[in-house]
Amino acid sequence: MPYSAINADAEGHVARPGSANSSRARRRPGSRGKDTGVIGQASWISSVINLVNTIVGAGVLAMPLAMSRMGILLGTTIILWSGLTAGFGLYLQTRCARYLDRGSASFFALSQITYPNAAVIFDAAISIKCFGVGVSYLIIIGDLMPGVVQGFTSDVHGLQFLLDRHFWVTGFMLIVIPLSFLRRLDSLKYTSVIALISIGYLVILVVAHFAKGDTMQDRGPIRVVQWAGIVPTLSSFPVIVFAYTCHQNMFSILNEISNNSPFRTTSVVTSSIGSAATIYVLVAITGYLSFGNNVAGNIVGMYAPSVASTIGKAAIVILVMFSYPLQVHPCRASVDAVLKWRPTRISESRNSSPSRAGSSPLLPSAKVSSPKGDGIGEVRFAAITTGIIVLSYIVAMTVSSLEKVLAYVGSTGSTSISFILPGLFYYKISSPHSPHHQRLTKEDDDGGDASDDEEDEGLLGGGSSKSGSWRRTLLRRLSLALAIYGFVVMVTCLTTNTFFIVAH
Repeated sequence: MPYSAINADAEGHVARPGSANSSRARRRPGSRGKDTGVIGQASWISSVINLVNTIVGAGVLAMPLAMSRMGILLGTTIILWSGLTAGFGLYLQTRCARYLDRGSASFFALSQITYPNAAVIFDAAISIKCFGVGVSYLIIIGDLMPGVVQGFTSDVHGLQFLLDRHFWVTGFMLIVIPLSFLRRLDSLKYTSVIALISIGYLVILVVAHFAKGDTMQDRGPIRVVQWAGIVPTLSSFPVIVFAYTCHQNMFSILNEISNNSPFRTTSVVTSSIGSAATIYVLVAITGYLSFGNNVAGNIVGMYAPSVASTIGKAAIVILVMFSYPLQVHPCRASVDAVLKWRPTRISESRNSSPSRAGSSPLLPSAKVSSPKGDGIGEVRFAAITTGIIVLSYIVAMTVSSLEKVLAYVGSTGSTSISFILPGLFYYKISSPHSPHHQRLTKEDDDGGDASDDEEDEGLLGGGSSKSGSWRRTLLRRLSLALAIYGFVVMVTCLTTNTFFIVAH
């Protein structure tokens, strides 16, 4: 959900519109001379690793249950459709980032130039959502670790504290605390690699049991085309839709990646979403075919006790442990944005536009010079991070389940950052009457046709200015459609959650 800030160009250079070569140079990825923001240093593979780790979590183990309720055909279709819509939201974020200084992209910065007085609502929803997910990770650790201990040794006489969830929550907090104080998302790439190895083990475990056929005696009927009905399907729909939520970290990735050309950023999106969709479909189908309609919410817990299944539970713990800092990072940025938000008059918001490539910086918050890439002072950074960690620890120690709360937080927060905000932001900022779009178009024209082709690379490809105009119009309409889709998903999920809570 949230994100970064910038350093203004100390020299305040102004690009010369008459020079096409100068315009191309300033927009070339890695060109430092004309960028007013901080040039990223993260590699392409590091960006993909962190984004995939943000996407794929413990929810992958619930995919077989969702498949059992929807049937293989419908379930696979919804998994792929959800990946497509989530990926489109990420792509719109890459397009929106073009209107901001290099290194300054964030939901807060975009809301300041589109819906300034609603910025605090957006970031509050993002921070609450990330905080809730982070707490749920700590609860999962506390719930699973006693079972992992018993799986490796049945004799815990005199070591009863090893079966206490509070002990494990406290112990693992000591590991995630230093990781949570890292400023740059790219610094978490190595822990993300470990988390992805854990995911790989879980996928292999599910596929191996299916291949061995050692669960056939427990398998129920299989639905290929049929479904269990509208109510069971709707109950599992949010599980699939929210399984792709990673948009809270997308702007940080765009700020930190060294080569932020349209082609490279779009390939980060397609590679991450494609990898996640492949994992989800593979686990969903093989897991469902292993147990049929008897499958439960956590498929690893259904396997006969063994060293392999115990390691699988430990892999889940490692996965969520290293995913916790990925929630603290955007939560901290959103909390900071909420704390420094002030009501903005319409006249002020029109003059508070972020600059690009040699334009004079007009966004007040973007002019603050900081030695750190996130623009948060040392004391403020430490205070906010400490507050998030302490509060999440207290909640995880005192609450055993956040299922009902997270159901509502996910229905609102996840749909907002995945569909509604990317769609609304791009639709408004890319309007032909928007001063920000007019400025960007002028820079494109000054840069020449080669620059136009470079900027149009990506999802919709390049081409002539006439066809490019047609594609931009289509993209605006699709962005509005995505926002409307997000509202429909939000209403559907909220209604479904309320129905099941009342029913139970």
